[in-house]
Amino acid sequence: MAIGTRLLLVATCGERIAGAVQLDIDTPANQPHRAEIRKLLVHPDFRRLGIARLLMAGIEDHARALGRSLLTLDTRTGDNAEPLYASLGYRTVGVIPGYCRDTHKDRLDSTTIMYKNL
Repeated sequence: MAIGTRLLLVATCGERIAGAVQLDIDTPANQPHRAEIRKLLVHPDFRRLGIARLLMAGIEDHARALGRSLLTLDTRTGDNAEPLYASLGYRTVGVIPGYCRDTHKDRLDSTTIMYKNL
């Protein structure tokens, strides 16, 4: 990864980190209009307070300011984030079975690939 190719937004509450999201703008030369959302995380103590939506709105604003008009992401299929992304206008284009290892069980989970035109 080249220097200056990833943007990190952090949400705080007091002196605690409540959540974060990354925008990866390290795209091939023929895809300067695209960026990838990476690792939207909200601490369990701060969930259901709208922080994920605020982080996503902020990262989308930064993407627009950088001239990016297409955002892509992947999320574990069936995870709580999947309906959140859909409610923010992201569309599902497919599912890849056996994409990632489950952190609690000895199994592989699928991932859902999504996109949004800004």
